[in-house]
Amino acid sequence: MLFSSSVFLFQFLPIVLALYYIPFRDRRGAQNLLLLIASLFFYAWGEPRFLPVMVLSIAMNYGFGRWVHRWKRQCRYLTAPIATAVSCNLALLFVFKYLVFTVESLNALGLVIPPPGIALPIGISFFTFQALSYVLDVAKGRAEVQRSPLALGLYISFFPQLIAGPIVKYASVARQINGRRETWGDFSAGCARFLTGLGKKVLIANQMAVVADRAFAADPAALSTPMAWLGALCYTFQIYYDFSGYSDMAIGLGKMFGFHFEENFDHPYASRSVTEFWRRWHISLSTWFRDYLYIPLGGNRVEPRRHIRNLFVVWLLTGFWHGANWTFVVWGLLYGVLLVLEKYCDLGKGWPVWCKRLYTLLTVNFLWMLFRSDTLGYAGQFFLTMLGLGGRSGYDPVCLLYLRENAVILALAFLFSGSFALWCRERLYRPRPGGRDLSLLWDLLYALGMAVIALASTACLVKGTYNPFIYFRF
Repeated sequence: MLFSSSVFLFQFLPIVLALYYIPFRDRRGAQNLLLLIASLFFYAWGEPRFLPVMVLSIAMNYGFGRWVHRWKRQCRYLTAPIATAVSCNLALLFVFKYLVFTVESLNALGLVIPPPGIALPIGISFFTFQALSYVLDVAKGRAEVQRSPLALGLYISFFPQLIAGPIVKYASVARQINGRRETWGDFSAGCARFLTGLGKKVLIANQMAVVADRAFAADPAALSTPMAWLGALCYTFQIYYDFSGYSDMAIGLGKMFGFHFEENFDHPYASRSVTEFWRRWHISLSTWFRDYLYIPLGGNRVEPRRHIRNLFVVWLLTGFWHGANWTFVVWGLLYGVLLVLEKYCDLGKGWPVWCKRLYTLLTVNFLWMLFRSDTLGYAGQFFLTMLGLGGRSGYDPVCLLYLRENAVILALAFLFSGSFALWCRERLYRPRPGGRDLSLLWDLLYALGMAVIALASTACLVKGTYNPFIYFRF
């Protein structure tokens, strides 16, 4: 079930909100049970055969959490329960996400192994990392063990961030499961945040997807250089507005039910380096790897050789986390190389600000092209076409047509993904002392903007526009 679907917007969400706030108001246990049932129903809506995988993950990690807690009370080493929890969770992820890839890779080397007919459960990478976060936070003393399997089930399966994040660490929401407070201020802010994300997704990302899919569906040898650049640029905007829009909707939905999730994006395309970009992009994934892998390996408080090793381990796994394909592995390793160059070779140091931003945006754009490609060979051919060393040259009427049809959306996508968005935030939300109080005017304009976004998004959904979600396959 998509957030940007009529079934969710006009049936599922209103029913859950009505039940949550009318018959179950001030009854926390009943509210949590309602949200758990709604979340499991939400997950089972499209593919009910994957629901047992979710239930298995909940039951398994509930047991691991109790095991860790019991051994902590007995002052025993936690190596065995932690190793078992990590192994079982990663084994579950491996079977459903990486087994087919592994078999195909072995067969490419000359073996003959029948490929298993295993489908990928939606969002398995996200809820597996959340489940691991619970066990590791209990082991590290960051949170208390959860004695209620229903409460833990709600944390792992909560529908706003279940299938595409943000990845919520258990320690950050443990107290909110039973101790949260719902306010009308949070509810209205959540509605506005949800509408902002819906507009990003429906009005920008979906339009960019049409052009990007057209470019990446073509043979790079038959693609013109302008069309290759336009397709790559549209995908760069698509993946940002698609994923940050989903995160906005998830954070907004959480606020509607009294939950406060951490931010997942902070205008990453305004970054002045690749290092800064990854502080601003998919923040929940970056901090998960930082807290549970990078720091335990020693982080940056080790000699340079070990620090470089730590960076490459993290980025190899970051790439592999995104998908079972060599393109993701190479994508992650290239980011590792760039981060090492920026750290130890001062790449970009002393450049003008505009040059740093251009370098970052172009680098990210080329690497998104690799991320979007199905094979390394396709990515190589597409890259050559972008450089004018392959494909077709000269006038391309198809590219010109797409450019004309999407010029306004492209301009808005560019403006609100970078420094202009930061400028607007400073001007609108931080008025200068002693200046005229324009808060009422801004509030009216903001409300009008939300209404326009809601009406335009609804019109697009009713019209039945192209509506994919990129991160559902992770």
